[in-house]
Amino acid sequence: MSDVSAELGNAGTAIRKANDEGRAALVGYLPAGYPTIDGGVDAIKAMVDGGVDVLEIGLPYSDPVMDGVTIQRAAEIALAGGLRIRDVLGTVEKVAAYADVPVLVMTYWNPIERYGVDRFAVDLAAAGGAGLITPDLIPDEGAEWIAAADKNELDKVFLVSPSSTDARIGLTTASCRGFVYATAVMGVTGARDQASDLAAPLVARTKATTGLPVGVGLGVSDADQAADVAAYADAVIVGSAFVKALDAGGPAGVKSLTESLAEGVRRERSTPVAR
Repeated sequence: MSDVSAELGNAGTAIRKANDEGRAALVGYLPAGYPTIDGGVDAIKAMVDGGVDVLEIGLPYSDPVMDGVTIQRAAEIALAGGLRIRDVLGTVEKVAAYADVPVLVMTYWNPIERYGVDRFAVDLAAAGGAGLITPDLIPDEGAEWIAAADKNELDKVFLVSPSSTDARIGLTTASCRGFVYATAVMGVTGARDQASDLAAPLVARTKATTGLPVGVGLGVSDADQAADVAAYADAVIVGSAFVKALDAGGPAGVKSLTESLAEGVRRERSTPVAR
């Protein structure tokens, strides 16, 4: 690891700043264009106002194989409203101008290929975006994206899961910049009543291969769960719960949930998290 600051990238620097304060970072996800394009911008800004450390803006896709019903429904509504990639980039631009936090796009790979990989990297960087989270792209097949991201100084966040072998985890983390996304449960996304018991061992296995922060996603829905995950992860990633909060209470509901989750990740840890 020759250049730690470069490897940390945009999101990793923000996560390590939170870690240096003795807490996990809070990473919040909402899809662009939901419930409308302008309404989506307002909802994402509410996460900033509530204390999120890193933002994920979802690029809605017609075949979201990893997403649970909550995010699928939001994506369907956004697409039915006419959302296009240019609107996602416009959302990134407005939020990045508003927020002093890194703004990443989470997307399946097909829309980026159709848009043009180099073109998307250039346009994302121009909009103030921090990088991409690519749940269905593995580093072995991501050479074009890795090159474009490096050229435009964008984070490359790949995923590891409980089923990943140690060799696969090592290959994946070696290609990441920003942080490593550890999916805490097998299956599709969605808020759950309790966090997976597979998450902590996965984080430990991942940390054995990299000095990058490790964020845990899939299932966190309240402050207590956030505190539990924050006890061993560098970042706590929340998605479906924010969509439900938006449905129930609009941007005010999103801000309220963010504040609660931010309190959760700030609770005192029983032992320091290993780096």
